[in-house]
Amino acid sequence: MSDVAPAYFVRGDDATLLSDAVAELVSTLVGDDDPAYVVEDFAGDDYELAAVVDAAHTPPFFGDRRVVVARSIGRFTTDEVAPLVAYLADPLASTSVILVGGGGQAPRSLVDAVKKAGEVIDAAAPTGRKRAAWVSRRIDEHDVRLEPAAVDFVAGHLGDELGRLASVLDVLLAAYGTERRLTVEDVRPFLGEAGAVAPWDLTDAIDRGDVSGALEQLRRITGAGGRHPLEITATLHGHYRRMLRLDGAGIETEADAAAALGLTASTFPARKALSQVKRIGHDGVSRAITLLSDADLAIKGEIDWPGDLVLEVLVARLARLAPRPARRGA
Repeated sequence: MSDVAPAYFVRGDDATLLSDAVAELVSTLVGDDDPAYVVEDFAGDDYELAAVVDAAHTPPFFGDRRVVVARSIGRFTTDEVAPLVAYLADPLASTSVILVGGGGQAPRSLVDAVKKAGEVIDAAAPTGRKRAAWVSRRIDEHDVRLEPAAVDFVAGHLGDELGRLASVLDVLLAAYGTERRLTVEDVRPFLGEAGAVAPWDLTDAIDRGDVSGALEQLRRITGAGGRHPLEITATLHGHYRRMLRLDGAGIETEADAAAALGLTASTFPARKALSQVKRIGHDGVSRAITLLSDADLAIKGEIDWPGDLVLEVLVARLARLAPRPARRGA
């Protein structure tokens, strides 16, 4: 291989995608060599970083390269990773160390050391427009043929649980083979329960005034997503708190809104908040804050309603604050 780095840090929130990314990286680094002689894999809660450093310092016995994998690296403290940071300042040219996220937040000193010595790999699936392209590539790699509508349906159904994609594609391949181009109705029975969605899918539906869509996103967050009702109200509080800070401030531009909200990276959340303030107005923002406060009290036991029911009523009322989406053909 050319361009082989002495260190990699692979991170991601989905355990399946993380594992797949590590396996792919190991396979690439090992090449045609026998992994049994090339790879030393440290996993679980029992190994110590001293053993990882010793393994990294050991020259390869067979082949040209030694691959050392250390999993759940986030369980170690800044002091504990110091020997590994020192090693990465002058790594052995014949060794590639793969540090795998998990177990907590990896110490910043270690991440910075990997960035200087090698590469940080993000194993998470992309969001937005890049998401569909990512799903399409994975489908092509499995030699499964899907119509464009079926690709979109699979991506939307799995939501944030794209780690399930590989197993779904394996089942479709076994059921239909590689010749037939599959439709939405072909794949629907094999997808199981709808996967979790990101919080902004819920707030986007609310902002559009799409009551039924917002309720569907809510059910996926509380069902497959497993989020507690108070987590969801906290997300909604943050969403409307941005609007409250902009309401009546005389702000007209995205840049000014970002400055007011203290956003120094992407200004996109500021643009969304400013746009929604203009759509629902001062009365809408005030009403939303009142509804959220009432829902918090209800979930904490002020009224004898299940938390899921409180959330459904809250989300429906919030969505009705926005102008209704235009009907097609109207």
